[in-house]
Amino acid sequence: MSSRTIWVLGFTAVALMMTMVLAAAPRLSANPQQAATAEVKIDNFSFGPATLTVAPGTTVTWINRDDIPHTVVSTDSVFKSKVLDTDEKFSFTFTKAGTYPYFCSIHPKMTATVVVK
Repeated sequence: MSSRTIWVLGFTAVALMMTMVLAAAPRLSANPQQAATAEVKIDNFSFGPATLTVAPGTTVTWINRDDIPHTVVSTDSVFKSKVLDTDEKFSFTFTKAGTYPYFCSIHPKMTATVVVK
């Protein structure tokens, strides 16, 4: 075998091994992973869903779809919205695991819970 043939075979083997390694490697996306989000609809004097379960780091957005104002206030003072008129939104990012009950301070019988786990 000539040295040129050995070089070509060696180069081909290295190229084949690199192709196999790259094919098995995890893909890196050009788009970074989007943060988790969830939505709660305020309508007909209720929060929907009444219990929302999310992972830590999730941003929850409440949207008032009712034709009267409402608020979103946690019972343990972790978050509190301003008064939300129709179609206004309030968002909060949950960073710690736990159970977060909340209510509307204008209509205190309106209650719901976010569970973070």
